[in-house]
Amino acid sequence: MKKTFVKTKNVKNFVSLMEELKTLPPNIPKIALVYGEYGLGKSETIKWWTFRNDCIYVRANQGMTTRWLLAEIAEELNIDSYWHIDETFNEVEKAILQNPKTIIIDEVDYLIDKKSIETLRDLHDRTGCPMVLVGMANINIKLSKYPHLIDRVYKKYEFQKYTPDDIKQILEELTEIQFTNDGLEYLSTRENQFRQIVKLINKVEKKAKTNQITLLDENTLRGLLNERPNITSLQAIK
Repeated sequence: MKKTFVKTKNVKNFVSLMEELKTLPPNIPKIALVYGEYGLGKSETIKWWTFRNDCIYVRANQGMTTRWLLAEIAEELNIDSYWHIDETFNEVEKAILQNPKTIIIDEVDYLIDKKSIETLRDLHDRTGCPMVLVGMANINIKLSKYPHLIDRVYKKYEFQKYTPDDIKQILEELTEIQFTNDGLEYLSTRENQFRQIVKLINKVEKKAKTNQITLLDENTLRGLLNERPNITSLQAIK
């Protein structure tokens, strides 16, 4: 399997959103809400983007307090954190004002019932930095209890389920073997979550290698995935 990051429609839309946030005028709020069901590549997309851009990335955790959150942000900025929340907040604010960066908070669902959400809003207001809150499918509903935050959301983007074209693209860019058109069509209907698609690719590649099959059509794939006997007899081209 190839080690390639596949730029699906979700990835391209996320990149466009990030570029848009960077170019907004100072008087426009710059908070974006990114959410969607699990298995659609949100976390992979966020990590891919943060690796290529100078930004602050923090993944929230169960039980994360405001002090802990600010300490993580401070660490990303290579500055010290303090026991008193106000001291750390002030140092974080100064650092961002001196060197503006986009802040990305992943798994923000863990912060819903804590004052950390208000702290993030304050940090956005004081620095004017773009801020991206990433969560699960219902995060936009959960955040409705914070109207002052929602009022500052410039745009929301929901990761969509993979289309057949997305899945074909993933298959074509990640696999080491070749498929006929009907083979791709068949596989594109099997799974719709990224991790499951990767597992499917791995399974198909192993079985194809074991059976010395170099081109996979629909009929052969059905045999491979259903573990029929005499698989190679189904494949005309080896």
